[in-house]
Amino acid sequence: MNDIPAEGAACPAPCAKPVLDVRRLRKSFGARKAVRGVDIAVCPGEIFGFLGPNGSGKTTTMRMLCGLLTPDGGEGHALGHDIIRESRHIRLHVGYMTQHFSLYADLTVRENLLFAARVHGLPRPARKVEQTIHELGLGAYADELAGHLSGGWKQRLALAASTLHDPHLLLLDEPTSGVDPAARRRFWDDIHALARRGMTVLVSTHYMDEAERCHRLAWFYEGRILACGGVDDIITGSGLVALEAAGEPETLTVLQRTVQAALPAAQCTWMGEKLHISVPKELRDRAECLCREYGAECATTRPRMEDVFIHLVRIQDHAAEKAEAAS
Repeated sequence: MNDIPAEGAACPAPCAKPVLDVRRLRKSFGARKAVRGVDIAVCPGEIFGFLGPNGSGKTTTMRMLCGLLTPDGGEGHALGHDIIRESRHIRLHVGYMTQHFSLYADLTVRENLLFAARVHGLPRPARKVEQTIHELGLGAYADELAGHLSGGWKQRLALAASTLHDPHLLLLDEPTSGVDPAARRRFWDDIHALARRGMTVLVSTHYMDEAERCHRLAWFYEGRILACGGVDDIITGSGLVALEAAGEPETLTVLQRTVQAALPAAQCTWMGEKLHISVPKELRDRAECLCREYGAECATTRPRMEDVFIHLVRIQDHAAEKAEAAS
């Protein structure tokens, strides 16, 4: 993983017949290159995460995959249809939940869902709505105005509206932004229940902890994929090791400055009263030596997702600087 191709990391699927399979996907808005040659394949029933900061290309890629945006270049299929020539057929089988609540605040939960069911042309819409209300635990709020719901219940209502028509593919764009931890946990329980029923779910997020709830994820940065795979695979493939240093605060403060000066590739951050140090494997002995030199107790720990992301970004930025200097 220490050498990321200029076009980004590939993201093959661990299955014979992926439900999504696109190659060299590109999209620009004027002079801004939003997506720069993305390869992604996703398996049926998989919860696939799009992780990265705002503006990294996550949402643009998701919208191209489901037929809401036409790519400038690239090719591939989604749900058995060509993403460029047959985007209308793809959209018929997609559920899309936007980041911001977009239902009618002055309609009740039940009225919002009935409206959505009729838009989709569902047979027996009232029956389907009641079934969905029951499945997502909305019964106590069925006659409540949507505008009066808390953030977590608005989120659950939006999920209900997005899945009423039993889509084969569900897109969730920053779905848990602004909701409390308990509501986030309930939401992810719902998502895993949908995936167990065979629904394929794409989730964009910038929360590191949420990425760990996905089966696999693609890490986006400046329109490219820096890494792809399961969380354990990405951490193992990063080539990082992590140490946890304990000692007097003054000692750890000096150790932090020394490590950062002596080992530019290292990352040092405070975790409570301990100092978390992550370095490439080849620098582990030097980092441990510095710990001993300053009398800190140093134990091996697991690199964090944040460690991996910063490491990958540094590699990408360094490669860009080299390319610019060469030109």
